[in-house]
Amino acid sequence: MVWQSNSLVLLVALPFVASFIAILLPANARNAEAWVAGLAALLGVVLTALAYPLVQDGGVVRHVVEWVPTLGLNAALRLDGFAWMFSMLITGIGLLVVIYARYYMSPKDPVARFYAFLLAFMGAMQGLVLSGNIILLAVFWELTSIFSFLLIGYWHQNQAARDGARMALTITGTGGLCLLAGMVLLGRIVGSYDLDVVLASGAAIRAHDLYLPMLLLILAGALTKSAQFPFHFWLPNAMSAPTPASAYLHSATMVKAGVFLLARFWPVLSGTDEWFFIVGLAGMSTLLLGSFFAIFQQDLKGLLAYSTISHLGLITTLLSFGSPLAAVAAIFHMLNHATFKASLFMAAGIIDHEAGTRDMRKLSGLFAFLPVTATLAMVASLAMAGVPLLNGFLSKEMFFAESIEQHRVSWLDHIAPYVATVAGAFAVTYSVRFIHKVFFGPKPVNLPREPHEPPHWMRVPIELLVLVCLVVGMVPAISVGGFLDTAVFAVLGQRTPEYSLSVWHGLNLPLLMSTVALVAGLAIYALLQPYLRNSEEGPPFIRRLQGRRIFERILVTLSWRGARFLERLLATRHLQPQLRVLIGAALLGGIWAMWGSAEKLPALSAAGMDPVLAVLWAVGAVCAVGAAYQAKFHRLAALILLGGAGLVNCVTFVWFSAPDLAITQLLVEIVTTVLILLGLRWLPKRDPEIHDSFHLRTLLRRSFDLALAVAAGLGTAAMAYLTMRTPVPSSVGDYYLERAYSEGGGTNVVNVILVDFRGFDTFGEIVVLGVVALTVFALLRRFRPAEDTSEIPVQQREQNIFDDLQRDRTVGETLNDYLLVPSIIMRWMFPAIVLLAAYLFLRGHDLPGGGFAAGITMSIGFLLQYLAGGTRWVEERLRIRPVVWIGLGLMVAALTGLGSFGLGYPFLTSYSQYTELPLLGKVPTASALLFDVGVFSLVVGATVLMLIAIAHQSIRSAKTKVPKAHADVGAG
Repeated sequence: MVWQSNSLVLLVALPFVASFIAILLPANARNAEAWVAGLAALLGVVLTALAYPLVQDGGVVRHVVEWVPTLGLNAALRLDGFAWMFSMLITGIGLLVVIYARYYMSPKDPVARFYAFLLAFMGAMQGLVLSGNIILLAVFWELTSIFSFLLIGYWHQNQAARDGARMALTITGTGGLCLLAGMVLLGRIVGSYDLDVVLASGAAIRAHDLYLPMLLLILAGALTKSAQFPFHFWLPNAMSAPTPASAYLHSATMVKAGVFLLARFWPVLSGTDEWFFIVGLAGMSTLLLGSFFAIFQQDLKGLLAYSTISHLGLITTLLSFGSPLAAVAAIFHMLNHATFKASLFMAAGIIDHEAGTRDMRKLSGLFAFLPVTATLAMVASLAMAGVPLLNGFLSKEMFFAESIEQHRVSWLDHIAPYVATVAGAFAVTYSVRFIHKVFFGPKPVNLPREPHEPPHWMRVPIELLVLVCLVVGMVPAISVGGFLDTAVFAVLGQRTPEYSLSVWHGLNLPLLMSTVALVAGLAIYALLQPYLRNSEEGPPFIRRLQGRRIFERILVTLSWRGARFLERLLATRHLQPQLRVLIGAALLGGIWAMWGSAEKLPALSAAGMDPVLAVLWAVGAVCAVGAAYQAKFHRLAALILLGGAGLVNCVTFVWFSAPDLAITQLLVEIVTTVLILLGLRWLPKRDPEIHDSFHLRTLLRRSFDLALAVAAGLGTAAMAYLTMRTPVPSSVGDYYLERAYSEGGGTNVVNVILVDFRGFDTFGEIVVLGVVALTVFALLRRFRPAEDTSEIPVQQREQNIFDDLQRDRTVGETLNDYLLVPSIIMRWMFPAIVLLAAYLFLRGHDLPGGGFAAGITMSIGFLLQYLAGGTRWVEERLRIRPVVWIGLGLMVAALTGLGSFGLGYPFLTSYSQYTELPLLGKVPTASALLFDVGVFSLVVGATVLMLIAIAHQSIRSAKTKVPKAHADVGAG
């Protein structure tokens, strides 16, 4: 149905659109931004709720947009009961967080940025839970890491916020890369990246040889995201985020992504010893350590963070058992935890907002000042502790019941009931401490602010969430039973067991465990209360176990000592050693690949060799050797000889009927020669004592370079010879020759391949070219060659600076002083070059040319203008905005590819036709022509931007500033 498909796309796209709108609003327009965010979240809630009848009875709503179908990469969205439950949590709690944030955030904060990050994070989470393609899931997974990094580091002026954001991104981002690798392996095992196919291949996955490495990689992603041991320590250090962000990230979104992934793939990955021991050990360790650490926290949000870690460990432990009933309990606790944890974080935010501190050593007796907020917080805390008639009690009882069942004959399974009981006791301890220490006792003194109840609408989200805790706890089957059935069936399918959501199950062992946990928890708090009153965050050995120190030491070791070691080993200020490593590695790789293939090489024969071509290649070889030799004497001569070798390549391409390559090679030779010519003056000066005298080390180095170059050249020649002379039944070239005109609508096969058959590759290449151009500009705009002025008198130094300012012109300006007539000719050539570029562009689909060649040609026109008139002359007459050219090129190329979506075709599917134009006749006007426009625009922008970066350099000292007119050109 069209409505189903559009609703799924809208569920993912709407938060991103709202994020874009929010960032454009004024920074302090809290009402406008809150309305935009609130309406987007509300519409998401409505759309998700309306989709419930479609998934209620096990239905699945799908929407597939083909992206690269031959590789199995499709933008597939999929909504089943489990994804529906998470989508309701994401949008519903997101709406409540938006309302809460309206009153929490200060008008002095850049609120537009906060709402933009929050909405983008909401969209990333929606994409994650609705992904029907496992590679797309990994993409959205990484987006959640990026946007959570931005939310955690929102107050970037705070050092703790920056450190916490960096830690979160490092841990979860690394896990995300592991997840991507695991998804690739999973797709290889199954033979598809489609989630439905993966979920139907459980037996094949568990029996495959790649199961264990794939499992380890996927678990690395899930355990890092959900802060499971030993990756738990990033979550408490993320508490510097604004409280609305913490409430959202730690209840329904960020940290739930890991357990969502475990539950989503539970049917196909669980049931093995590897799953049980890895997931079970991580879950039980996290459950126990998280609850223990929470007891000793003095920061309210720190206590809630460690309790979140513990409850996530509870869910992970349940999923490790491999039992369907345990999976039901895990899904139920995901839902319950989201409600009471979001309300607790919001209550902590109100306390901080109204009292001015979150330090529990300073807080007491707040019930007299915040009676309504205190009541709500106490109910949510009791739900977190698992007190009867609250929702946390029900899923905790199911956890206790599953912990006493036998799932594996192992020590880990035997200790599960004891771990569950002890962790339950700790949960009671930190929950009671939260209630007693903050809301009871003597009235607080010396608080930064006089506490009082917040605005009514700031408290409404907590009231609604606490109401859910009460209703679900008292009448679970009526309130949440149907929704839970839908979510459970989506995960377990026909393995869904019979289970009961009754509040009372009689006198049984789980109830006894709950009673023991409750009594023990109260006793532990009574014993520890004097110690906790003024202590730090636990004994020293606890602080050492929290992982932050270990992370920082690893980070210092890798990023500082490791980087310094690699720098000493590999890095150098000279290009030659790096080229030696690069070429040597490529040579060894080629030898390894071709080892044992020497006997397959056809015998070399001079028969059929044209003597003219042999002479031509000899000239090219002489030019290449001469360029290498002249580099130590005269760099300009070396550059000219290098250009000669390039021209021989051009002629060779023409000789072997490759005019497209010849045109491209010729144009690129012109551009690179001019750019290198402009950069010659920045190379370090030659040292005559080294270059003009005999040194054994220099001789050995040059001999090694010569041997390496000869070996690499011979290896490349052998590989090319083997490739061209080895008979094959069918050629890739034949495939394109047969289909270039019938399917691509063009007779120039090379261009049709670039903009049609391999258009996705070309799109990636122009993105890389744009990034390289921006990087070159960013590096060179701040580059100033070092100048040794230690022995120059001050007066002479000032005179040198004055002389440098007088000479602050490009090479073109200098040439213009002496070459007036050639400079005028170069200016007159500009219209002719523009016409040539247009000619090459329009003929590219049928004859040699195309967007790349036309873009290089147009760039040459700008190069000539710079050489003829210099930067100031050009920029006074031509408004060049290379960054705009790059941006427009990428946008046009991307929109051309996306345009095919509207007609139901994969990305970059082209449509070909010819149009009759006056005077020009038939002109190819395929949709690929628009893509070529993007290529043309980006090539022009990238080349001119690099030209500007080089041309605007001066020979001034490092302390001389760039004139503003110069700095603004590239930024345009």
